Amino acid sequence: MKKLYAVLSLLLLASFVLGGCAKATEEPAPPEPTPVPFRVGFVTDTGGIDDKSFNTAQWLGVERAIEELGVEAQFIQSDEASQYVPNLTEFASQGYDLIIGSGWALGGALAEVANQYPDIMFTIVDSSYPNPFGVPEGVIGQAECIPNVMGQVFKTDQAAFLAGYLAAGMTQTNKIGYFGGAPYPTVTIFGVGFQAGMEHYNSVHGTAVVLTGWDNATGEGLFTGDFMDLTKGRDSTEALFDEGADIFIPVGGLIGAPGMDVARERGGYGIWVDFDAYDLLSEARDVMLTSVMKNMGNSVFDVIESGVNGTFAGCTDYVGTIANGGVGLASYHDLEDAIPDALKAEIEALTEQIRTGEITDTGCVSYPQHCGGLY
Repeated sequence: MKKLYAVLSLLLLASFVLGGCAKATEEPAPPEPTPVPFRVGFVTDTGGIDDKSFNTAQWLGVERAIEELGVEAQFIQSDEASQYVPNLTEFASQGYDLIIGSGWALGGALAEVANQYPDIMFTIVDSSYPNPFGVPEGVIGQAECIPNVMGQVFKTDQAAFLAGYLAAGMTQTNKIGYFGGAPYPTVTIFGVGFQAGMEHYNSVHGTAVVLTGWDNATGEGLFTGDFMDLTKGRDSTEALFDEGADIFIPVGGLIGAPGMDVARERGGYGIWVDFDAYDLLSEARDVMLTSVMKNMGNSVFDVIESGVNGTFAGCTDYVGTIANGGVGLASYHDLEDAIPDALKAEIEALTEQIRTGEITDTGCVSYPQHCGGLY
């Protein structure tokens, strides 16, 4: 019996030793691969990232995606139009997952680069394809959509209509004013809605408020020719006030800021565009009636999110409306008490009528040629 125990003990010892050796020679498990971040590249137009309007609004959406979705993102600022193609190509050549072109002016450049990099996702804000105006004939995107590009467009005339109604109800001179950076459809669409809203106020109240700086019938208006020259912005505002306007809407990003000083000096008001500038343009709070918002931060975030979760769809467009919150009128903030309650109630009712479709023409149905084919 003692011999049997001895044999069993030896067998157990051998088993333990061999097992230990086997464990000692096992290869270590390979490390988990480091997740590759989703990379987003943003190319501004010539207004720059700090225009406190168009580009700034979009970049806020990118920053939200950095915080909430964990993406990595960089921007390249375009100082002139000749830089659009090189800047877009810079991101594409580095294999970024999604590249954002900041506006209509980049339409031709983005089509060119997107066609060269069909495996990369692109999106363009305030534009879509086909684009017969910005894309050269023969380039994919001129007469058809681009399979790896998603558009972001906004029925801005809906919100501008409300702003025009507000301005017509607030003017003391019966004249309001408009100027833009350049006669792009994404700029003139503000004038279209602004004039339509003013005319609706006239029809409701029997007034004769007129608009200077833009005319829906002729498509002619006051434009500075760029989106960077602040002196031109001030000069344009002074020209509007010299013609009798006491409320103005500048559609050109940061070039509108000096006009707020003019409005203060002349005892008038201004209306900002693209997003609620109450915080970013705090020095103008005392004369800023409201802002005509294109919620581009939301649309940019939504498109980035679709890229991250695999639902990005080329040849489709995000369309911002009052009904889906893509456009709207900002709060009156510090001037809340300056606006009659009856006028505020009328604007609330108009907003609901546009949302439900009771009001279908806020300018662009009648004048689609100034609105970029949205209707």
